Amino acid sequence: MEEVLSKAVLVLNRNWQPVQTCTARRAVHLLSIGHARVVQEDGEEKFETHDFESWLNYSVRAPQPQMIHSVKIALRIPKIVVLSLYDKIPSKEVTFSRRNVFWRDQHTCQYCFQSFTEGELNLDHVIPRDKGGKTSWENIVTSCVKCNTRKGNKLPHEANMHPRNKPVAPRWKPDFGIREKNQELAWADFMPQSRDQVGAAG
Repeated sequence: MEEVLSKAVLVLNRNWQPVQTCTARRAVHLLSIGHARVVQEDGEEKFETHDFESWLNYSVRAPQPQMIHSVKIALRIPKIVVLSLYDKIPSKEVTFSRRNVFWRDQHTCQYCFQSFTEGELNLDHVIPRDKGGKTSWENIVTSCVKCNTRKGNKLPHEANMHPRNKPVAPRWKPDFGIREKNQELAWADFMPQSRDQVGAAG
């Protein structure tokens, strides 16, 4: 059940623009309090929206293998929800964060070029902080523990270690930070760029 509730759901604003993703648990909560409606992604009524009651009825008529179960009801997992109140356009800047740096660099160490899980990765200041380097998109790259230790507090030319890609702030896309394997095909109707891979070259 926890795995089902953790599935990613695409969130659209009131103008049907993608603004973020949330978990199925959060989507069902927004649906239950009337802050969002589910967008039907298949069938003859594709793109129709449902409130909690109509989505429950649709779940009974068209069940799927994985459902959200409680004592009295069984609910289809929403794939897309549209917010009832929020009409702001998405921000065009990607928030600088540890996870977003990993996503920009595709979970690949920029020194040995190998891919790792998130728990095996670190952030490296290309120009060390004590040598004037800033903590920013343009000076932070993904590195594995081994390479991070090897480079230490040296400048790239001192360690003879140069990042594979020049670190830059990535271009914003509706699907930034969503790994390809987690994307739903139904999202493509709202994210025409969703099949483009987010690259470090931005």
